[in-house]
Amino acid sequence: MRGKQVEQKVPATWLVYCRHGFERDALAELEAHAARHGIAVEGHTGEGRAAITRTDGASINTLQRAVPLNRLVFARQSLVALPALTLSREDRLGPVAERIDEAGWSFESIWHETPDTNEGKTLARLAKALTRPLQHKLKKHGALRRKAGGRRLHLLWISGEAVQPGMSFPGNRSELVGGIRRLRFPARAPSRSTLKLEEAWHEFVPSDEWDERLADGMQAADLGAAPGGWTWQLVQRGMHVYAIDNGPMDKALMATGQVEHLAADGFVWEPPRRLDWLVCDIVDKPSRVLAMMERWLVNRWCREAIFNLKLPMKQRWETVQQGLDALERSLDEAGVRATVACRHLYHDREEVTVHVRRLDDD
Repeated sequence: MRGKQVEQKVPATWLVYCRHGFERDALAELEAHAARHGIAVEGHTGEGRAAITRTDGASINTLQRAVPLNRLVFARQSLVALPALTLSREDRLGPVAERIDEAGWSFESIWHETPDTNEGKTLARLAKALTRPLQHKLKKHGALRRKAGGRRLHLLWISGEAVQPGMSFPGNRSELVGGIRRLRFPARAPSRSTLKLEEAWHEFVPSDEWDERLADGMQAADLGAAPGGWTWQLVQRGMHVYAIDNGPMDKALMATGQVEHLAADGFVWEPPRRLDWLVCDIVDKPSRVLAMMERWLVNRWCREAIFNLKLPMKQRWETVQQGLDALERSLDEAGVRATVACRHLYHDREEVTVHVRRLDDD
């Protein structure tokens, strides 16, 4: 019994949230990182989440810290976690406080979260009702305090009778509840796909750099532009846009005078000059899109690029990993210094969004 209690004190689990339906992909990604660091783990999945647990019972903190959230593709939130608790309706708070005491955790705030599923949403009312009583209880125990290094307790409510405690740390977590960035659809935008590019900018471009890197007067290209959802975002930032697509563009967008529509194949079109931005949401095989992006970046036709990769039904993590590794090798061989990041965003569906920023001079 004593050994079991000691084991519970050690956060041996790395828990991430993800989109429902992509749990196996998130798990494959975590397992790949564990293997790369030589750590033996067991994998677990549940609706909207995936986790790995060290088989030696040691702390998972070092591995979780070594792989920041912004380097993960399919994860929305990254936590070190304790085992899930089974609760009774008569006492939901007592076991939570006891588990936190055993772990010796302290934190400055508590977030109650649920999986991003229809079933999960029904638990929100319960979580809200328990918020203040649990805060009072954990303050009394000394776990919830004003100065605790910015650490945050996350309680993932799996059901009304089950909750998993996790801890997040500043600089290696999402500051959004559930890791989800919900954006309001602009009524004037030609299509809902516009939210993909807006979210990508929030994800990849720090807010204090928007005025410099998304500046008025910049030149951009949108490959596969019609009807103009992504072009609309570029125009809102004051950019001049080459909209490349054989399909028709939104009339109101064309009336801005900031868009030059060229009926051409995005895979073969070349810009008349070096551009600030390239964006692309073409539906095609990831390998073909990556080859096109490689051509643009190796030729230094743009400073930054955001593009989507449509995912296959199986081995999605492996497909993304292999494709990005090949792109980075090609850039390195061509002497192009660049950062490459990839995320499965909230407004993505069966695709991931990639951002590449060249660091070398034009």
